[in-house]
Amino acid sequence: MAQEIERKYLPAHDGWRGLAPGIMYRQGYLCASPERTVRVRLAGDQAFLTIKGQTQGISRAEFEYVIPLADATALFALCSGPLIEKKRHRIAYNGFIWEVDEFYGDNAGLVVIEVELACATQEVVKPDWVGEEVSHDPRYTNAMLSRYPYCSWEKR
Repeated sequence: MAQEIERKYLPAHDGWRGLAPGIMYRQGYLCASPERTVRVRLAGDQAFLTIKGQTQGISRAEFEYVIPLADATALFALCSGPLIEKKRHRIAYNGFIWEVDEFYGDNAGLVVIEVELACATQEVVKPDWVGEEVSHDPRYTNAMLSRYPYCSWEKR
């Protein structure tokens, strides 16, 4: 079984800007519940269907499949909530790939940084531009951002 283990952070400052080019992502959710999510995603010129299980700590089952672009476009019409639009910058640092997501649309102004790990207890040395950890705050999941976008948050 495929397993996703990741930590999420907010940026400490804009030092990440200019370190890597970004790729535009567009994604929507066919199902978004605590038990499972089913997502369709366009990442540049590739499309994916992803199924994720319930989160346990910072881990969950994840299955991702390449699908035709035309299928992804058709599936967007079946998604609930607004689509997530973001630019992802993949930055190599100290043996890890840090994914910096800069959001647009209803989530404009939000930047979330993710790093995938081999195990939940793996030590991570953060770049200085990585700030507060938000791994356990469900507001920062893309599925939640599609239902409760950043523009609707009372306090930022």
